[in-house]
Amino acid sequence: MNPALLLLTDSRLPAGGHAHSGGTEQAIATGAVHDLASLAAFLRGRLHTSGHVAAALAAAACTLSATRSPDTLWDLLDAEADARTASPAQRDASRTQGRLLLRVARRLWPSPALDGLAQAVPNPHHPIALGAAAHAAGASPEDAALAAAYHAITGSATAAVRLLGLDPVAVHGLLADLAPDLAATASMADMGAHSTEPPGASGTPLADRSWAELPARSAPALDLLAERHAGAKVRLFVS
Repeated sequence: MNPALLLLTDSRLPAGGHAHSGGTEQAIATGAVHDLASLAAFLRGRLHTSGHVAAALAAAACTLSATRSPDTLWDLLDAEADARTASPAQRDASRTQGRLLLRVARRLWPSPALDGLAQAVPNPHHPIALGAAAHAAGASPEDAALAAAYHAITGSATAAVRLLGLDPVAVHGLLADLAPDLAATASMADMGAHSTEPPGASGTPLADRSWAELPARSAPALDLLAERHAGAKVRLFVS
């Protein structure tokens, strides 16, 4: 594993990740999450739906960053992320985090790919920015997928500790239990990203396969929680 991955997954990185609960705040407000057992189910559900999609997108973005001229394709990949994010509130949260991460990554790991992404899509979805940043930091597409999958559950886990007063050691035990699932998700996401090609990547006008084949697992409950959270009068987290 590339050491830079530790920086990309650190909640202390000044990219705003600590301000997002990934739906946990609203899940707690509705009673869906109220103890360790319900939090474990929530985290597992996030990982295998939106987390899996984010991992595949991050791997694809990392792969695209290594191509000869990705600049003209960033908006197409970002559109695939948009199509897989049904909730407007979640789109806003993803783009906010993507913009902040891209800003930080360009300072830490100056890269033509990151500059091209910033020019093509100033407010990219978070997985797209994460994949491009991973490449700039010398990480692999599978590393990028692992970082995205990890990000999908750790923010929610730490938010639950703060909101419910759960034992932080017990909550991190839940994350440790999910380690095999994280590895499997990253591996599958990387394989999915490499089994597809962006339009024109093979030198032909359109490749036989496209990013449309990337995973598109949905999580309607998370979408509903995000929209309810966006309309809440009082909230501690952005999402």
